[in-house]
Amino acid sequence: MPDERARSVLEAAGIPVDHLERCRKLTGGTYNTVEELLLTDGTRYVLKTPPPPDAPALSHERELLVSEAEFYRAAATVDVPAPHVVSAPTGRHLLMTACPGDMWDDRFTSDEQASLRAELGALTARLHEVTGPGFGYPSGALGPLVADWRTAFTTMYAAVLDDARRYEPWLPRPLDEIARTAASAYDVLDEVTVPRLVHFDLWRGNILVEHPAGRGEPRIGGLIDGERMFWGDPLADFVSLALLDDIEKDRDFLAGYQDGGGRAEFTDPARRRLALYRSYLYLIMLTETVPRAMGAEHDTWLRDAVAPELVGTLDELTR
Repeated sequence: MPDERARSVLEAAGIPVDHLERCRKLTGGTYNTVEELLLTDGTRYVLKTPPPPDAPALSHERELLVSEAEFYRAAATVDVPAPHVVSAPTGRHLLMTACPGDMWDDRFTSDEQASLRAELGALTARLHEVTGPGFGYPSGALGPLVADWRTAFTTMYAAVLDDARRYEPWLPRPLDEIARTAASAYDVLDEVTVPRLVHFDLWRGNILVEHPAGRGEPRIGGLIDGERMFWGDPLADFVSLALLDDIEKDRDFLAGYQDGGGRAEFTDPARRRLALYRSYLYLIMLTETVPRAMGAEHDTWLRDAVAPELVGTLDELTR
């Protein structure tokens, strides 16, 4: 039972179990089970629990909670609003504080949206100041961290190609052609020499916004769901930050990113790296729908919205 699991986790973390007032399952997650724990004093925690070990998943999704805890600890070192890790026994669960705010939506005015994009840019620049001990996923799902980005990213790409061979999703181009096209651009990865913190899932659904009535402008309350993080090229974060779009159009975000100390120079090699990272994410999105069994409506959206973007990125890599 959820309440029994929650009480056990709280007790192990040294939090009195009789303070638990409510345990509520949260929606929106597609892999881990997510629950909100409300205590009698109003304190809120979030508890994440992984699926059974034999549940169908992509190769890089093993030990996702290890990566998520790593992201939150790293974000805290540069004062970026994110959950604080309370307890995270390897692979079993992740207990963390809850961030204030609600999912970023369209309720805000155009001026408020612009201000939030600039704030997000500055926060992302701070994340990218954090360097790691090597390149790759810290969970170890695809092996240990490595010394160069080309080895790490080509391993990541090979893993999702293998997943696609295993699950056989519908793809807009033959898988071998996708693999050859990506490989033709791998030389540009050698420009990246410092492993930096990359969230890789910073679409608006993973950004909480506070809008206290009568108390000023909306502010970002927390960057959440850091389970897809890796140590790599900060440019990779621009993919989800402009999901199915072009980050170069987002002048507010880029201005905030620059003001926050970030460097975003869209040279030809940088654009080729971005195309590689976009193709990687879109390939994940098209492949994961099989083990997730997301349904016909989602599959239709993937074909209509995501597949053309994958084709476009592959065409960029062949120019």
